[in-house]
Amino acid sequence: MTTLHVDVVSAEESIFSGEAKFVVLPGETGELGIYPRHTPLITRIKPGAVRIEKADGTEEFVFVAGGLLEVQPNRVTVLSDTAIRGKDLDEAKAVAAKAAAEEALKNAKNDIDIALAQSELTVMAAQIAALRKYRQKK
Repeated sequence: MTTLHVDVVSAEESIFSGEAKFVVLPGETGELGIYPRHTPLITRIKPGAVRIEKADGTEEFVFVAGGLLEVQPNRVTVLSDTAIRGKDLDEAKAVAAKAAAEEALKNAKNDIDIALAQSELTVMAAQIAALRKYRQKK
């Protein structure tokens, strides 16, 4: 069986490191599926769920708040400022943070405040969607 090595790393820690059959993640222009021997590439990723089908057939879900993806024929590296294991996602916190971002957007007084609030809102909406997708798979 051919596998590839996958590393998902946040600014604080290594979230996942192991062998996988397949990886799916949110590219800037749509979902990317990576199999072993994939053509090398470097691209940005947007907030969303990274789904890793491990070598043993089980799945690992990780939420990333955007970042960079590097693909080599037998290695995938995902670098993100924020990455959270699916099992560690907290829907109540995500919903509260989304509501706070919506309120910040309403109260924004300049372009920078608007951009920051929109960015946070996008990340929280993606986190809630990833959490729901993770729970459906369980």
